[in-house]
Parts: sequence; C-alpha cells; structure tokens
Amino acid sequence: MPASVAYLFDRITVNPRQCGGRPCIRGMRIRVIDILELLAAGLSFEQIIEEWLDLEIDDMNKK
Repeated sequence: MPASVAYLFDRITVNPRQCGGRPCIRGMRIRVIDILELLAAGLSFEQIIEEWLDLEIDDMNKK
C-alpha cells in the first residue's frame, strides 16, 4: 500500500454507529462526502477549514 494511502486511513474512520456508517474525518462527525462536495463546489482547502474549525489541513492531505 502506498504511503499516501496508508496516511489517509489514519485520517478517515468508519464507525457503523456514527453518521450511518459513512466515512468520517478522524472519528468526528465530519463526513468525507461533505468535504468532497465542498471541493467540487469550488471551495479551497483554506475556505473549508474556516467553515469546519475542527479540521486540519492534514485531514485533506494537502502538504
């Protein structure tokens, strides 16, 4: 498994009792799909972090 993929598994968690079992960021109730939709809508990583204060830039693998 490439290092970048292994790194993402440290940040993305799945818990069947949280958010309907959908992938979330670090066990928080921030779903991966929510972040992807914001990126697709044209928001930057920095804008998303301003909206979701618990997120870290590393959660979106931007280094």
